[in-house]
Amino acid sequence: MSDKILPHHFIKMKKKGKKIVMVTAYTYYQAKVVDEAGVDGILVGDSLGMVVLGYPSTLPVTMDDIMHHLRAVVNATPRALVVADMPFLSYEVSREEAVRNAGKLLKAGADAVKVEGGEEILDKVEAMVKAGIPVMGHVGLNPQRYLVLGGYKLRGKKAEDAMEVIEAAKALEDVGAFSVVIENTVAEVAAQVTKELRIPTICIGAGPDCDGQILVIHDVLGLNPTPPPFARKYADLYNVMIDALRRYAEDVRKGAFPAEGEYWSMSKEELSKLREKLTMRKDVKE
Repeated sequence: MSDKILPHHFIKMKKKGKKIVMVTAYTYYQAKVVDEAGVDGILVGDSLGMVVLGYPSTLPVTMDDIMHHLRAVVNATPRALVVADMPFLSYEVSREEAVRNAGKLLKAGADAVKVEGGEEILDKVEAMVKAGIPVMGHVGLNPQRYLVLGGYKLRGKKAEDAMEVIEAAKALEDVGAFSVVIENTVAEVAAQVTKELRIPTICIGAGPDCDGQILVIHDVLGLNPTPPPFARKYADLYNVMIDALRRYAEDVRKGAFPAEGEYWSMSKEELSKLREKLTMRKDVKE
């Protein structure tokens, strides 16, 4: 494998039975940290709308938002594959608009783009792939479509819905997607998709049988005090940060910060000169 991970490496990893590790990142230092930890892929997700910008959903996220955070991640020069989410209405309107917006993300440094949906976006995915743009699909729960889905519901519980998820994933593979995210879907359905597809499946809340897993960095690190039930918290940075900031505030208020070694001083000679000048200024004024 080359030093830099590219889309075709994901397909090779599936063939070798090597699990793929992905996580979201939205800033320069987040990208530095997750890349140093050795993840295979970084998603600059439209989830930034909720975990960074505080929106109630991903719908308000714009291309400018994604571009802004993508540049920060790319500036970390990660070895990991960098995938940029295409936000709501950046690809659904037309093939031309999908290609144009996806092209902007690649020009900004993304290695691939991710889109949500199945049959309704196949022509857009096909057009992007033909234009030389690697595309990651996203089936199961599509947060950008939560309003028509009736909320953030678990997918695949019923056989008919399960078939819809399976067929959507297969159709995305047929038009050239190099991998597919499966979100909030029962494990049996995700396992079936993984078995039928030649391209890798990356799961979030869809069980252990996928070719890889992805989580939002805020959930992994415990920065989100109310993570989804499928996420595992590997640290509790929310409370660590509160404790650190409280101790900082306490030190400032009692004069313990900054201490010697945390600021700079003039030389005795220059301080003496300054005092002379201040005295002369005072004498002139009087």
